[in-house]
Amino acid sequence: MFTKILIANRGEIACRVIKTARKMGIKTVAVYSEADKDALFVDMADEAVCIGPAASKESYLVADKIIAACKQTGAQAVHPGYGFLSENAGFSRRLEEEGIKFIGPKHYSIAKMGDKIESKKLAIAAQVNTIPGYNDAIAGPDEAVGIARNIGYPVMIKASAGGGGKGLRVAYNDAEAHEGFSSCVNEARNSFGDDRVFIEKYVLEPRHIEIQVLGDSHGNYVYLNERDCSIQRRHQKVIEEAPSPFVDPEMRKAMGEQAVALARAVNYESAGTVEFVVSGATKEFYFLEMNTRLQVEHPVTELITGLDLVEQMIRVAYGEKLPITQAEVPINGWAMECRINAEDPFRGFLPSTGRLVKFQPPTEIPGHVRVDTGVYDGGEISMYYDSMIAKLIVHGATREQAIARMRDALNGFVIRGISSNIPFQAALMQHPVFHSGIFDTGFIPKHYPTGFDASMVPHDDPALLVSVAAYVYRAFTDRSASITGQLQGHERIVGDHWCVVRLKANGNENHSVIARPIPGGYHVEYQGEQYEILSEWKLGESLFNGTCNGEEFTLQIERHKTKYSLFHWGTRADFMVMSARAAELLALMPEKQAPDLSKFLMSPMPGLLREVAVKVGQEVKAGEKLAVIEAMKMENILKADQDCKVKKISAAGGESLAVDQVIIEFE
Repeated sequence: MFTKILIANRGEIACRVIKTARKMGIKTVAVYSEADKDALFVDMADEAVCIGPAASKESYLVADKIIAACKQTGAQAVHPGYGFLSENAGFSRRLEEEGIKFIGPKHYSIAKMGDKIESKKLAIAAQVNTIPGYNDAIAGPDEAVGIARNIGYPVMIKASAGGGGKGLRVAYNDAEAHEGFSSCVNEARNSFGDDRVFIEKYVLEPRHIEIQVLGDSHGNYVYLNERDCSIQRRHQKVIEEAPSPFVDPEMRKAMGEQAVALARAVNYESAGTVEFVVSGATKEFYFLEMNTRLQVEHPVTELITGLDLVEQMIRVAYGEKLPITQAEVPINGWAMECRINAEDPFRGFLPSTGRLVKFQPPTEIPGHVRVDTGVYDGGEISMYYDSMIAKLIVHGATREQAIARMRDALNGFVIRGISSNIPFQAALMQHPVFHSGIFDTGFIPKHYPTGFDASMVPHDDPALLVSVAAYVYRAFTDRSASITGQLQGHERIVGDHWCVVRLKANGNENHSVIARPIPGGYHVEYQGEQYEILSEWKLGESLFNGTCNGEEFTLQIERHKTKYSLFHWGTRADFMVMSARAAELLALMPEKQAPDLSKFLMSPMPGLLREVAVKVGQEVKAGEKLAVIEAMKMENILKADQDCKVKKISAAGGESLAVDQVIIEFE
């Protein structure tokens, strides 16, 4: 077996590979950019080599620097992870020429299947079901519009070298096809160094089902069942699960056999994924693309099969045979993965960067709860790379049990300092349509057409929140009253009767409670009901684990001077606790009006201003493009929300922007 391998990647996947290599007794080498010098994966590796500045094109995408690091450290093989050079045939060939093993498929397999145009042609030749479309590279936006008209809207515009939702747009008309083509070309050029784009028919009500395949150099192939990745936002996967609630055994066998036939056609050696788009109405499936690398969502397959896919990739690269036959591939229970991203779901999912003031993932439980991450408490989320903070993976005997475990794990995932999509993930886990298993890739835009806000996660047990708010306040005031030199009970002059005020933008809610201490917690009376809250929670802790009338629960708490924020099941509830008289006075206080910022276009995120699309004095119509900002490798187009006239341009293309920095001022 190899004695030392280099990981040509960063973040979560680099940490993931290091863990398996360590388990196998293999030394590891990390390569890192200047922005990643304090990253977790650098600390975890046995050796680390700096390969350049923060920008990927000057570090992680430079093959010469990675090969030089291999020679410097004596690494015998390279694991590319996903993204960056993982599907670069030229990189794989270069390593082979240098006598370094590529822990992935051979360069000719990558060249044939990593190119979405060529792979579709090959799939047709192999008699694999394919989607109607135009399979050659397109010269420009006008040609793209003509092709889209011929195919018939809606169409999917895709970068040939794309992946991870980058270089992909759906167009329903000529304007969207024209704009989508340009954005796809720009994203593809910046992310992959290949700006070829093609177009195919967009299947309505589609499910995204993918088949995990493994092949070795001895001609052995297996498919490791399917993953359902239909819950997506902007074509990026949000939740993945295995198996699929949609796929039956006959369909699984048919898709698996086609996936293996495709892998066999290119002598595929390693782990790979064949993605299919499936009609929800007819169950007809069509080849979408093949990812010639490890997928982000590979853990759900690992949990239902018991196989370590990274280990299998390493063993296949070394020349070993697969340890399992098709008949031996199990489906053990149900696994589910939530991608925890650095984005603000309450502000249109805009990227959120900065310091992780607190990062406390839920406790890992072997076989039940797993957290794959590349960050740590006090670390930084950079604007230079993708937005994923962690992958939260759970396993249960049934889909219902997996969902329940995911809800509990999300409740216990503490992230402060930046925004995360945990509230949105929690809302999805509660949605009845998701529970039904009958959904498609349009689930999120259909059920959240105007975006996401707090009203979309109403708490089904508000009495629990009120009772815990009373518990927390009593715990703080009881401690204050017991401090030496304090007047005993001075903060509780009204006895045990309190008003719990839930602070809301559309009007506060007052809740009268009685809270009395009992051994191990507090007894709360609220609306004629009794709530016995018991907990070992300590003042100042973020996590509150306890029982309410014997039922276990976990929620999160933040204290802001006199206010308390509680987080549970995706809901954030803000409270103040006071006497009834104080609550009456609070209701009489005038509200401070927010300043009018409608005359400004401000940067909604930190990022690079790629383009200002207007000029001073220009009349702009609602919906017109104003500017383009690049952040976390994604291009974000800012459009006018009303008719206006440009008065002043305050930022220039190429400038790095801070959040809320003014870009344009209007008349």
